[in-house]
Amino acid sequence: MGDTCCLPFSLGAIKTLIEEHVNGTYVRSLKIGGNVVLDYESGFFIHPNEQVEYVCKHLAQDERLVEGYNAIGFSQGGQFLRAVAQRCPEPPMRTLITLGGQHQGVFGLPMCPTLTATSCEYISRLLNVAAYEEWVQAELVQATYWHDPLHENQYRLGSTFLADINNELYLNENYVENLNKLKKFVMVMFLNDTIVQPKESQWFQFYTSGQDRVIQSFNESKVYQDLGLDRMLREGKLQFLGIEGDHLAISKAWFIEHLVPLLLE
Repeated sequence: MGDTCCLPFSLGAIKTLIEEHVNGTYVRSLKIGGNVVLDYESGFFIHPNEQVEYVCKHLAQDERLVEGYNAIGFSQGGQFLRAVAQRCPEPPMRTLITLGGQHQGVFGLPMCPTLTATSCEYISRLLNVAAYEEWVQAELVQATYWHDPLHENQYRLGSTFLADINNELYLNENYVENLNKLKKFVMVMFLNDTIVQPKESQWFQFYTSGQDRVIQSFNESKVYQDLGLDRMLREGKLQFLGIEGDHLAISKAWFIEHLVPLLLE
């Protein structure tokens, strides 16, 4: 949200960093649409289902990925790439790393530094009162993973993205099987996050249904079994990493020490 694939001071720098530390391995930073403007706008206004379909198509056409690839998703890109793993098993995703991914959604939008204060206030108000209206779901990306624990039924029926990929509306066995094809699923939580509410969503945790204070433990969540995360945990495929700092505040040194080795496995 608020970034593009190739800016030299953001994801472009990450691409260069990876290339420098994985022996020249091919690295592709995904761009949604045909130009940087569309790529930027996709973070707010192109439905995740469309983005996932677009990415799946382009990955399948990339001959250099035919044997498989590792994937890294930043913030909302984390759950979007997880949807790619679940919906598009070819070419095979091997390792999925999500940094600040909102796997159980969000319930709160306290800060959006890439927008003006007026726009941020408008989006927050819109999500609080009309997140599950059809037109809001169709027009605003953040609405598709807005998870209201006070109105769980409205969320499950109204969410046009997250409830589906988390198997909360009906059980899609293909999602379970495809996700379990991963060799490793690594989730990074920013321990002082002020953007993602609750921050525990980054580790697939969320508020206990009916309130917005107490966090339900990972293995008590319905998603834990319905998405096959219990099996992945038993098989040692899940890895939970925590880092001090606010949302996406990650140093090059930490990235190189903790994440680069996972890309070499």
